[in-house]
Amino acid sequence: MVDCGLFQGLKELRQRNWETLPLNPASIGWTLVTHAHIDHTGYLPRIVRDGFTGPIYATAATADLLKIMLPDSAKIQEEDAEYANRKGFSKHKPALPLYNEQDAQAALKQVRAVEYNKEVRLSKFLAARFIPAGHILGSSFIEMLITERDSRPIRLLFSGDVGRYDEPILNDPAPVEEADYLLVESTYGNRLHDEGDPKQRLAEIINHTAERGGKVIIPAFAVGRTQLLVYYLRELEDERRIPILPVAVDSPMAAAATRLYVRHEEDHDFDMQELARNNRNALATHNFRLIAGRNGSKALGADTGPAIIVSASGMATGGRVLHHLARYLPDPANSVVLVGYQAAGTRGRRLQEGEKEIKIHGKMVPVLARIESIGGLSAHADSAEILRWLSGFKRPPLTTYMIHGEPDSAEALRDKIARELGWNVLIPTYKEIVELS
Repeated sequence: MVDCGLFQGLKELRQRNWETLPLNPASIGWTLVTHAHIDHTGYLPRIVRDGFTGPIYATAATADLLKIMLPDSAKIQEEDAEYANRKGFSKHKPALPLYNEQDAQAALKQVRAVEYNKEVRLSKFLAARFIPAGHILGSSFIEMLITERDSRPIRLLFSGDVGRYDEPILNDPAPVEEADYLLVESTYGNRLHDEGDPKQRLAEIINHTAERGGKVIIPAFAVGRTQLLVYYLRELEDERRIPILPVAVDSPMAAAATRLYVRHEEDHDFDMQELARNNRNALATHNFRLIAGRNGSKALGADTGPAIIVSASGMATGGRVLHHLARYLPDPANSVVLVGYQAAGTRGRRLQEGEKEIKIHGKMVPVLARIESIGGLSAHADSAEILRWLSGFKRPPLTTYMIHGEPDSAEALRDKIARELGWNVLIPTYKEIVELS
């Protein structure tokens, strides 16, 4: 199995997490993980709970991130079940978590760290290689080589999530020259990222909000987006383009992930390495706090004057950012900055679409703060960047499968690849089985 994530977003998708797998988890020999995001790893504790006993292969940085992310996902599952039981709104009596922290810890015991570009021999007939993808810390493409007697080897490539080019902190997506079959993501398959400078837009929002005496609240994914934001905030301060304000990263996971980003130098690009050689922490501003405990989070509400709070979750579906939104959305002096893709059905999407009030913790909260969006901060390649990566192939795959995107995105990218590269591209349906030859 390659990747093993949770469905997120619309309720009809989330309900798939509760469906019985079309195969027995005990029959899976190995699981390989492209990167640590929960939509690629969050189902691991469930398959372990249901009988999977094999190794889970991931890069060293991904293995470290999983130690943070899987227990956190389990905790959310348990809290959601407890809340449903307390409020009595679940169809199930009692409501149960998809898995618990004990299941998450059991899954972590099966994780095996591997190096980039080193062959991982799974069996006599199967070998894998993890190739840098540039999406988040530890992210990789996974190349699978299948060799059978009396037949030519079959080379499969799983893109995971394709990263951006020329972005801070991480290296660019590594080129790949060939694959017989390719599974490629299509999250941003129908659009291009904003051409404007995201740093300049961030500076404008911060300066205008500071002039009003307000707070800047940034819902951000704890892994990847938060670290990029802090990097840009530090640069803007160094360049004297924004005032030095208190900056708080209010998320235990984001705080832990930020420390891992500093530690895993094998993923760092040239500029990150250069800053480290000069004893500069690239991921800290002048007045910077990593908030871990709840008391520290609550104390942020007592601070007066302009400040910047970066908090998870990135689509405002849960986490501490909800407390900050409930507090600061009703004040027009404040700004909420959406810095990445907001899936259909999430609070982030509803804010982006201009809803005048949203429900948080069972109460309707008026939206009077300014809602801003900065698209260029996404860690996902857009359609042009995916085409740039695909153009490095020396020969087209026999078949390219368009996955991991909403239908409009997948269809648009399929058509673009077919038109510009002339490749054979298919969009598989849910639970479709394909025979490779």
